Order: sequence, then C-alpha cells, then structure tokens
Amino acid sequence: MLRMIRRLPVLLVKLARLPWRERFLLAEAAMRLVVAWIALRIVPFRRLARHFGEAKAETPTVGPEDPDLTFRVAWAVRIASRYVPWPTKCLADAIAAQAMLRRREQPTTLYLGVAKDGEEFGAHAWLRCGTEIITGDDIATYHTVLTSFADTPGATGSALRRK
Repeated sequence: MLRMIRRLPVLLVKLARLPWRERFLLAEAAMRLVVAWIALRIVPFRRLARHFGEAKAETPTVGPEDPDLTFRVAWAVRIASRYVPWPTKCLADAIAAQAMLRRREQPTTLYLGVAKDGEEFGAHAWLRCGTEIITGDDIATYHTVLTSFADTPGATGSALRRK
C-alpha cells in the first residue's frame, strides 16, 4: 500500500497523458475488479458461476470480431489490477474482463484449471475471446481444464439474459 502511495504522482502523470478512451477503460476495469473481488468473497461460488455463462461449453475459436478491442480490454485489466489496493487473483481478472467484453457483446469462454507441481496443486482461471487469451495467458498452458463457461451475448439462455 505504501509503495502504491509513493508511486501515485507518477501514476497520475501517466494517466493524464492517456486519451480519454483509455482512461475510461481503465476506470471500468478497476470498477469491475472491485466488484469481482467483493463477489468472490461474499457470494457462494455455485451461485456466482451461473453468471459466467453456460457450464461445460466453449465459444467458437475463430478470431475475435475486433482484435483491437480484446487487446485494449486485456491491457486495461492488467494495468488496473496492478493499482487496486489489494492483490488480484486470476479469477477476479477473468471475471472483470468477461464483464467488460460482455458489455461489448463479445463471446468469451472462462476456463478453470488445475496443475500439479510436485506435491502441490495449483488452480488457475483464464479467459478466451475467439483465438485470443485475454487474461491468465502466462501459465494457462500448464493447467488442465476442469471446466469452462461459454458466454455468448445474444444467445438464448445467455448469462446476459439471466436475472
């Protein structure tokens, strides 16, 4: 926290140099990370998972309709996660990015996986949109997929239409 406060002047200067579009995207990413962080702490996972999309399904692996959009969302979540006052985990990053892409009507697949490293098990979450891994791409290849959630905006039964 102290380190973040010391870097605040530098952060504000960098933020002021960004175009308004990127500033709003960073603000949205930070807000979505806050909501995801809170939800992961107070909502039981099985209730929260209903909002991720159709369980044990995947969206098509064709290129995203707007590759620049997926790049900008990935960038915003990655940068915002560095500056929220607590460490974010891969699942919160994936949930935040999925919500941002859902708002822009982009189909996504959220994956939950596990890897064994010696005697230790490690869990990981990552998000894919088309052929691009949006969050969690650094170690996703080392994990075995346990389940996936396909979120296709506009489809019948989509997480968008659930109340």
